[in-house]
Amino acid sequence: MSTPFPFTAVVGQDDLRLALLLNAVSPAVGGVLVRGEKGTAKSTAVRALSALVPEVDVVSGCRFSCDPASPDPACPDGPHEAGASGVRPARMVELPVGASEDRLVGALDIERALAEGVKAFEPGLLADAHRGILYVDEVNLLHDHLVDLLLDAAAMGASYVEREGVSVRHAARFLLVGTMNPEEGELRPQLLDRFGLTVEVAASREPDQRVEVVRRRLAYDDDPAGFAARWADEEAAVRARIVAARELLPSVRLGDGALRQIAATCAAFEVDGMRADIVMARTATALAAWAGRTDVLAEDVRQAALLALPHRRRRNPFDAPGLDEDKLDETLEEFGGPDGDDGGDDDPGPGPGGGPGGQPEPDDAPRGDGDAAARPEAGEGGEPQSSGGAGEQSPARAAEPFRTKVLSVPGLGDGAAGRRSRARTEHGRTTGARRPEGALTKLHLAATVRAAAPHQRARGRSGPGLVVRRDDLRQATREGREGNLVLFVVDASGSMAARQRMGAVKGAVLSLLLDAYQRRDKVGLVTFRGSAAEVALPPTSSVDAAAVRLESLPTGGRTPLAAGLLRAHEVLRVERLRDPARRALVVVVTDGRATGGPEPVALASRAARLFAADEVASVVVDCESGPVRLGLAGRIAGELGGTAVTLDELRADSIAGLVKDVQGSRRAA
Repeated sequence: MSTPFPFTAVVGQDDLRLALLLNAVSPAVGGVLVRGEKGTAKSTAVRALSALVPEVDVVSGCRFSCDPASPDPACPDGPHEAGASGVRPARMVELPVGASEDRLVGALDIERALAEGVKAFEPGLLADAHRGILYVDEVNLLHDHLVDLLLDAAAMGASYVEREGVSVRHAARFLLVGTMNPEEGELRPQLLDRFGLTVEVAASREPDQRVEVVRRRLAYDDDPAGFAARWADEEAAVRARIVAARELLPSVRLGDGALRQIAATCAAFEVDGMRADIVMARTATALAAWAGRTDVLAEDVRQAALLALPHRRRRNPFDAPGLDEDKLDETLEEFGGPDGDDGGDDDPGPGPGGGPGGQPEPDDAPRGDGDAAARPEAGEGGEPQSSGGAGEQSPARAAEPFRTKVLSVPGLGDGAAGRRSRARTEHGRTTGARRPEGALTKLHLAATVRAAAPHQRARGRSGPGLVVRRDDLRQATREGREGNLVLFVVDASGSMAARQRMGAVKGAVLSLLLDAYQRRDKVGLVTFRGSAAEVALPPTSSVDAAAVRLESLPTGGRTPLAAGLLRAHEVLRVERLRDPARRALVVVVTDGRATGGPEPVALASRAARLFAADEVASVVVDCESGPVRLGLAGRIAGELGGTAVTLDELRADSIAGLVKDVQGSRRAA
């Protein structure tokens, strides 16, 4: 077994380390969601934590890690005899993004259950993680139904597996840790709320700290065991401090003053529900125990708010996460300190922001503003300038986003689960049955019984049970909804540069991106102007990244329509290789005045016919204006095999419904 990187050797990332340690002290806090860019030690810190969690007493031979002092009376391996116990390290179980539902919650042998009435249950990852750590890397990429099962188990402390009337329940209490890169998409708000704490991490901009990160990593890679040995004393100190804090936790007093501050803070930031208040109270109590105190101070409430509220506060999808710390301080000051004492003159002991062992790490540079480099200013590092020359105009501001109607792709797909177009999925309305290909996941009970019934006499059935064989089993086929790729191809040339027009186009794109976030879609943006086209927004579900890119979209120059269509076709080709099951809808926004390159109109027509050959659903929004209309956009729509609509129909409530109507007309045709 490989030697993990020591937790106390992680440089910086004070909030991340603190949040993990608080959950180790009090698992009731509810877990941690770690958000940040790649390469910021998210996974390293989580995996290192498992070595610090104290060992657990377990019933010998129990697959569900029952505590011998209070075994689970409903344990599938029970009842347990007294005295059969042992000790083992707390486990850290990793849930892969591509895991199946059976792998997560466990699997029932349906064949034995039907034929013999036996609950043959194979435990899943939730059983393995009981009384340990469950780590989900890239939790934002996990299928929604798996996230629902995972968070339900974390909230209830138990996992339920029910199949066709056969039910198994077992305890599942664990420290849930998820990591994610926001550039790859966001979690739904109701799922964010189920994580107790959230931490934003970013790479340090301090050269000395970055040097120390590299130095320690190289030393670890050269000799993992030797490097871990050099940090053994610090690791032991933190492990002992966790044990001491756990023992002190029941004695920590959360006074009425602290509770008033917690309630006032949650109300001031307009968080929904009461979960935030409860998590803040548990976090503040754990902070006091971690500092070796029995009273919760104002600083504990403040730190608890910074960890428990950023992902819960009410905000628009295009707003950056975080808290207004000035507003937080004003609220805490207004409602006084816990029980009339602000704790400002008290010595709280080893502070939670210092080294995890209670001692500051001398080679850690002071913390900077982690948000300073997280988001570039509009236009900074923006798109390359094309040969638009003096005709280029400053970026137009996007119109206010609006709620869109349902946009769907015709036919029945097989894409990733979502909320957009009709598709064959693992979850949804049962539409039929088939023979299983591989392992049986969703039994169609009636079809199975019908397949087995004619053979009962030949199989010698003599008792009440049904004699079922493997060939009788039938898999249920279900119809649900899938996520799609909506690819916008936007003309940003001089003829499209009217600010009101481009603002409306940007507002529509942002609105559809917001709708895609809610429906688990991907949205991409290709722009063309001057002499070339570029991918302004690669296919993504990240609302924040899209807002920044679209806000700084420049306009001006000629109209290389063919280049834009060819670049869009290449984007679809690459995405088809990455995700062949995800169907696409192309929305071309242009006036059709192709002026870039030799024979621009003929080249654009040939490029458009590539989409028709691939049977890609498409629509053209005709932005041509003026007394003389050439109908060029309509010709492009014909070459695409789609339909053209006028710019007048690009209104605050029409573009998404427009695409829906166009696709409905395609089906009728």
